[in-house]
Amino acid sequence: MRNRQAEAVKQLTDRELLLNVYLTQIILVLLASIMSLFLFQDLWFFADLIHFTWTEIIVLGGGTAFLVIGIDLILMKTLPEEVLDDGGINERIFSRLSISHIFFLCAIISFSEELLFRGVIQTSFGLVLSSLLFAIIHVRYLSKPVLFSSVVVISFLIGVLYEVTDNLMTTITAHFLIDFVMACLIKQKARM
Repeated sequence: MRNRQAEAVKQLTDRELLLNVYLTQIILVLLASIMSLFLFQDLWFFADLIHFTWTEIIVLGGGTAFLVIGIDLILMKTLPEEVLDDGGINERIFSRLSISHIFFLCAIISFSEELLFRGVIQTSFGLVLSSLLFAIIHVRYLSKPVLFSSVVVISFLIGVLYEVTDNLMTTITAHFLIDFVMACLIKQKARM
């Protein structure tokens, strides 16, 4: 499966790859909406899950992101590059985007993924299932033990953050900051 996906991705232009990222996020939001119709009283359930408690968002969301980014940077400095290679997909997606486009894309990704995996799945089925499903949708990491383990740990960490805060805005913030900073680092590395 990994080889088929890698070959399919190689056939895509950078623009098509980016469009697929956007399409995936639309699908995740639609899936969250459809599931919420069956699992919750109304479609606007997520409004009850978002609280603008700035201290919580900044300290816990930002702190979690800071921790994850720090660990990622340590891994990048200590492990061979091929262990952390996702097949160049992240580089193809982020290296040519402007910082404002990276910001926008990471905001969309963090919102849609957190809405589905924490807001719907974790709220309805628990931390373990939501975290494992989140890790599994990152298919390109399945054959890369370090990358997959990292996604599993990050997923559980963000899931625990949601359990502690019961605030989707905190997890969206953590997820956004992790993705945005790492994408900016990919962009910077591509320039060198």
